[in-house]
Amino acid sequence: MGADDPEGYALDRIVGMLLESGLDVRTSVDTDGLTDPASTMHLDADVVILDWRLPGAADAVSAIREVDHDVGIFLIAEPSSLGGIPVDTLSMVNEYVWLMDDSPSFIAGRIDASARRYRRDVLPPMFSALAGFSEDYEYSWHTPGHTAGTAFLKSPAGRLFYDFFGEQLFRSDLSISVGELGSLLDHSGPIGDAERYASDVFGSDLTYFVTNGTSTSNRVVHMSVTPPGGVELVDRNCHKSIEHALTMSHAVPVYMMPTRNGYGIMGPIPPAEMSEETVRDRIMDCPLLGGVRHKDRPTIAVVTNSTYDGVCYDAGAVEDILGEVTDCVHFDEAWYAYARFNPLYAGRYAMRDPGSTGEDRPTVFATQSTHKLLAALSQASMIHVRQGRHHVEPSLFNETYMMHASTSPQYAIIASMDVSSKMMDTGGRALTQESIDEAVRFRQTMARIRADSEGWWFRVWQPEHLDVPEIGEGVRFEDVPHERLVSDPSCWTMHPGDAWHGFGDIPDGWAMLDPIKVTVLTPGMDDGGNYTDFGIPAAIVVAFLDQRGIVNEKSGDYNILFLFSMGVTKGKWGTLVSEFFEFRRLFEEGAVLDDVLPDLVARYPERYSGMTLPHLAREMHEQIRRTRQTQVANRAFGMLPAQAMTPARAYSELIRGNVEQVKLDDIDDRVVATGVVPYPPGVPMLMPGERTGKRGGPTLTYLRALQEFDRRFPGFEHDSHGVEFRDGHYWIHCVRG
Repeated sequence: MGADDPEGYALDRIVGMLLESGLDVRTSVDTDGLTDPASTMHLDADVVILDWRLPGAADAVSAIREVDHDVGIFLIAEPSSLGGIPVDTLSMVNEYVWLMDDSPSFIAGRIDASARRYRRDVLPPMFSALAGFSEDYEYSWHTPGHTAGTAFLKSPAGRLFYDFFGEQLFRSDLSISVGELGSLLDHSGPIGDAERYASDVFGSDLTYFVTNGTSTSNRVVHMSVTPPGGVELVDRNCHKSIEHALTMSHAVPVYMMPTRNGYGIMGPIPPAEMSEETVRDRIMDCPLLGGVRHKDRPTIAVVTNSTYDGVCYDAGAVEDILGEVTDCVHFDEAWYAYARFNPLYAGRYAMRDPGSTGEDRPTVFATQSTHKLLAALSQASMIHVRQGRHHVEPSLFNETYMMHASTSPQYAIIASMDVSSKMMDTGGRALTQESIDEAVRFRQTMARIRADSEGWWFRVWQPEHLDVPEIGEGVRFEDVPHERLVSDPSCWTMHPGDAWHGFGDIPDGWAMLDPIKVTVLTPGMDDGGNYTDFGIPAAIVVAFLDQRGIVNEKSGDYNILFLFSMGVTKGKWGTLVSEFFEFRRLFEEGAVLDDVLPDLVARYPERYSGMTLPHLAREMHEQIRRTRQTQVANRAFGMLPAQAMTPARAYSELIRGNVEQVKLDDIDDRVVATGVVPYPPGVPMLMPGERTGKRGGPTLTYLRALQEFDRRFPGFEHDSHGVEFRDGHYWIHCVRG
């Protein structure tokens, strides 16, 4: 329509009135950029007005609504055309406008009211209250002492600090004395409303905000159910915070052993490890329990889901098995808070649909790092509870919660969790789908490059062939339709005996690979865990990428993990592919480390100056092969060390000073006072109170291999918690006697 016809004239008047009312109006003559949810999620609009006569209008409505089910959509359409609009589209539109039916001022008023209503209602409860309070400009006579930032303005350094973060951060940094916002400690007011809103969004019966990370969330959960001396059933690949919970609660751990493949990638716990028979035997054999009784039924079982490498369980099946041995199941989902919002993960997360609840079911806890792969500030975490046989009484649970919560929480962290809930409520499907889409595109691109390359290239840990009904059996991964890979869980499901995953005969469907956690494999090992003649250890590639401003999540001897979070873009992963090409070019040209890794050479010129990239790779690969570093690690992590004392008892010896630091070369069957946690993979090899084993055993053999590696390759030392590398030796705190 043009401005010289009646409809165009009316539309121009409406736009003018909206501008006069203070709204920003942007116009377009087509629907380009509105028909794809990945594009519309960046649409900064409080109301959208679409002309039904434009091509793609129906697709635009669907795309907008997939991203935001609250934004107002006005559809310009003649009354006679309404009968031809699909029912699905009709159900997603808020209002219909026929420009010649109502006055421009009335239509503009309706649009203005919708926009302002959306702007008012889009804020979730706590953030809305916080934003409102910060606009009141009240005089503060309470903590924090910077008083909305004014204290920082009294010093040059403080002013720079204030200018860097901006006024709103300091105006929203408030005290628990501000009663209008409620309290995190008693879950009242807008903060309590925000927790209840999050409970609805994430599908729990109860939700608690935690402002100091999932490490604290884990400690709260375990200390709320386990009394001193109680037995806990623990995933051996648990996070260090579970060790802390065991120590603080004086619990006795018995362990479930996960699988590992040849690359050292951590797999799922087999169902047999969770069975009533196995758990009973572990309790009877535990030297810390003395072979006892039914009362030693575990108070709780903890399973990491998904694992650090992206292995997701059939959560219902896990609960069915563990529910026979305990009344509480804890899924540590620190890296997995997004699962509920995409059907690709159906059935593979803790807070599932109401049909999974009931008094005959175990009580389920899920702890999630809202900051890791959702949009929230660092340290933001949530505890979700689904009620079952062990009824969680909020007032009693809160006693444990308050032991770990600060009386001066950071309100911006709380608000970020509230906003994250809103984001997932209104656009969770689109946000997660974009991450999956980009991860799959990267995976297929890497596979395609490898298939077309004459020389070596990086592999990606994933199925190499899939059966696709509409195409045939054994279709190359890179040739599988993108739409199927991003929507069909069977493409990622692990089957017994599949060579690609390397976890043996795990039950069909027991585990699935999360596509957004992408593990890139460097040359050096095959699927069976055998070393190949040619190899490029991952540490070298990681150092190169770090030099180029690309930081991965974690790495092993021949694997590198990249997380495709909601912040990943095509440009971001495209740059990663480009840097892989650049690394290969430099490698094949025999570039010297002075040019490839100048920071490394500057720190250790005598060791690396003049050395070529292929020379370093050859030396490092041969070192790993000679000591069988990866293979020995798999054996060390695949056995349960002897328990000499509980983690709490080991900690007690530590604070009494009844410990000594011992050289690795002098350790033989000693009891460690602290956990020994080599990175990679970042899970306990030795828990506090466990024995190191004999000199020729897997544990000490592996640690000696790491020590030798660190001596020979300065700048590539391993980060092993509980181990101090000093004067070329590993030192570990052991209990005296």
